[in-house]
This record gives sequence, structure tokens and C-alpha cells, in this order.
Amino acid sequence: MNRYSFVARMPDHPGALHRAADIIMEFRGNINRIHYDRRIDPRTVFFELTALKADYERILAELTEIGYLQTSLETLSFLKFLVSLPHRPGALDDFLTYTTQAGANISYIDFDEAGRHPDRVTVSLNVEESEAARDLLDRLKSRYPLEILEYDTTGEKLDNTVFYVRFAQKLRPLMESPDEPFLLSFLHNINHIVQELTGRGENPEQVFGNILATGETLTRTTGDGFYADVQQIPVAPGCTITCFQLPGGGSIFIIDTPADRVMVDTGYGIYYPDVDLMLREYGFGDREKISRLIITHADADHCGAGGLFGIPALMHPGTLEIIRQANRAYGSRSEKSVLEEVYTTMIGLFSRFTPPRTVELLPVEPQGTRGVFPILDTITIGNLEFEILESPGGHLYGQIFLYCHRRGILFAGDSLMNFASLTGERQKYNSLADFLVTSVNVDSGLARTERRGLLELAEEANKRLRAEGRSCLICGGHGAVSVLRDGRLEIAGEIEHYTRQKVL
Repeated sequence: MNRYSFVARMPDHPGALHRAADIIMEFRGNINRIHYDRRIDPRTVFFELTALKADYERILAELTEIGYLQTSLETLSFLKFLVSLPHRPGALDDFLTYTTQAGANISYIDFDEAGRHPDRVTVSLNVEESEAARDLLDRLKSRYPLEILEYDTTGEKLDNTVFYVRFAQKLRPLMESPDEPFLLSFLHNINHIVQELTGRGENPEQVFGNILATGETLTRTTGDGFYADVQQIPVAPGCTITCFQLPGGGSIFIIDTPADRVMVDTGYGIYYPDVDLMLREYGFGDREKISRLIITHADADHCGAGGLFGIPALMHPGTLEIIRQANRAYGSRSEKSVLEEVYTTMIGLFSRFTPPRTVELLPVEPQGTRGVFPILDTITIGNLEFEILESPGGHLYGQIFLYCHRRGILFAGDSLMNFASLTGERQKYNSLADFLVTSVNVDSGLARTERRGLLELAEEANKRLRAEGRSCLICGGHGAVSVLRDGRLEIAGEIEHYTRQKVL
């Protein structure tokens, strides 16, 4: 028995759903998930079932025979027009014969004999084929006085009687050339998020809106829309850390020393062309000088361009497994979460996920502890020695932190960051993920433990460094590089704003 999924498009009348269920039962299919919500789309139903392969093929054949199986998401044509009908019995019936023959689905009709225009009918309808729409217009024009109010073949004007078709048209430009089967499968996954969140009381319109906003934000902030906030901070003689805060998602860091140069995290794959140009403008264009890439964790905004940089990447074995499983909740108590698994797929598609190809895995046997964190390894970058600390797995399984005890430098991943330093647009983008998975942390209790442990490291370092007039430098996965003063994170140094046109 295998698990299958398909999308059905059914007539909007009593018994249609029952007929589909009868076919599934007849061929011994077991329905595992079904979702239909008239508020969203009155004709579209999502099914998941288990069946033998031969039986599933017979189910599809039967559904195809009766016209229930949806196999494409072709752009529909939308028509809105005024038509003058003769004032006689049967005139409306004659007119509707033409629309029915064209396969049109009427979404709006307005006629009132006692109104201002007793001979005029306002009609809005959707037609599945552009050629059929043109033929219908030609036939109607030859028979009736007609005034076209709107004629759209892009899908922009479609109403909610074909919601998923309209939604699919908005998804297409956010992904790289999706074909019809792929897009239907993606819609199936998105519907699963909608089903789960509406079951928790969320408005389905907000769910769909946030999904689109995620992809649209990433697309809008590439090319001429790309920007970054940049900090260049000296940390030792001849050594600097440069932080590039990208428009959406995590930051990229360059640790630059006279003897070595290392990149920490990569940002989204969709930003790679813009990041490549930016790094060149800041003097980091020579890839051969970057000895390695260190990945703090498996979220797409931290490792999603790794395969494009072509630099060997050091990561936790759990990070590699999350990438392989395509489930950011892998290894956590949230591993079975539908929201986490589908969100991982969705953000991977929107962000052009291209993880590192050449990978070096960290050992998992601790060499000691630093505070509450196991020390997995020690690496040297120039004259800076960093301990690689293993997180408990609150934000994500396999997340690591880098800590230079002597100089007081802490790369804290997504477990400790200066939220107050995030711009309004970045806060809004981050809130989309928080809404779609209910929390960006796979284990909120462990996430609090991580944060407390990192703050304790920073406070301990501050006590040691105070005599030198320095503070522990905290490089969070988002937001500005900061220092801890009086229990609060404050921005360290100056920030300049980079765009494709200029640096401010």
C-alpha cells in the first residue's frame, strides 16, 4: 500500500463529493486526508489516500472519466460585460445556453426588471480556454448589443469560484518554471498548511496571504531591490568581522585575518547574484582566499546558497540530515509537524535552495563543555581560536555556535539576536515564518535554555574584558552585531546601508 495525493475539481452540487468517495471506496482506497472549504474555493477538493498502485490508477481513471480529476492549472479568462436582452419570456434562458456551451462558470449576474435599465444584464464569468472566451464573445456580439467592461486572460481578475487557479497564477513567478504536475503538488502541500492553521482558528485568507507575501518579499528584494546593512568591526590586529544583514533571512559574516578568511552562513540562494556582487565591492570577491564556509544551522536563510559559492562547508551532522530530509523539525519533538515539513519545502522553492555540496562534518563526541554547551571541536582562523559549541536543539537540531573565549566573540546563530535592531520590513518578513509554523523554534523550552546559556557566556566574557575596555561581540543570525550592556543588546559600531546603486 502506497500513499498518494491528488486534486479534484468537482461540480458545485449535492452528491458530487459522495460520488468521488464512492469511487475511492470501490477500488479499496483508504482516505487519509481530505480538505474542502467552500469559503476558499467551492469546487476544489484535496485528497490523500493509501492504495495499491494498480487500484490508485483505476481510481484516477474513473475520476478522469467523469471529469473530476484536476491535472492542470491553465490560466482562465475572465469576462465582465453588459448585455441587452429582448424583453420576452425565455430571453435569459437563450442567453445562458451560449455561456453553458462555452463551458463558462458564471460568478455574477445582475438583472432587475424594475431597475434603471430593465433590458440590461450585467454578467461576470470565467472561461477555461482563451479560445472559447473569444468564440463566446463573437457569438454574443452577433446576437446581442454588448458592452465589455473587463476582459482578462492573465488570471488577475478571476473570482473565488476558481480560487486555487488564481492563487497558482500568483505562485508561478515566485518559482523557477514550475510545470503543471509540480504546481499541483505544491498546491497540495500549501493546502495542508491551510487545513492545519484553519483548524487552529486562523483565517484562511491570512494563511494564503502570508504564503504569497513570503515569496513576493524574496523576489522583490533581489536585483535592483536588493540591499544590505553592513558592519565592519576590528576584533584583533589586522582582523575584522564584516556582517551583511540581507533583506530577508539571516546574515552573512566574513572573518578576515592576514592568514585566513572564513565565511559564516550564506543567506538564501535567491540572493546569491546580488551577494556575489556585494562581496566583490567590499573586497571579498576572491573565492580562493576563503578557506571554508561554516554553517550554523540548516534553515534556508543560513545555508541556502552554499552550493553556489563552491566553498567546502563545515557543519553539524544534524544539519546535513535536515537538508537531506527536507524537514527543519527533523531531530526534534516537532518532527511530525505538518507545518514544519511543508514550510521547509515552500521556503526552499521560493528561495532557490542550493545547499553546500562539499561537506565536512563535525565530530559529535564532546571534548568538554563551555557553560551549558558541549564543545565539539576547536578551529583556528588566523590568530583567532574558536570553540564550536553544540546547541541543545531549541531553534533547530544541529545548530552550532562559535565562541572565541580569548577575544570575546560569540556567533550565536538564531538563538540570541538583537531584535530591536531589525528594520520594520525585516520584522514583518520574520513574522511571516512565525505565523506559518506557529514558532520558528522547534522546541521553545530548549530555545529559552539556549538563550540563557549564551547570555551567561557573554556576561562572563564582559567581566573578563572590562579591564581592557572591551565587551563580548555578539554576532546573531539576524539583526546587528551587538554587545551586552546592562542586560540589553546594543548595536556595536557603525552600520552603513548598501544598495545596488550606492553605499550610504
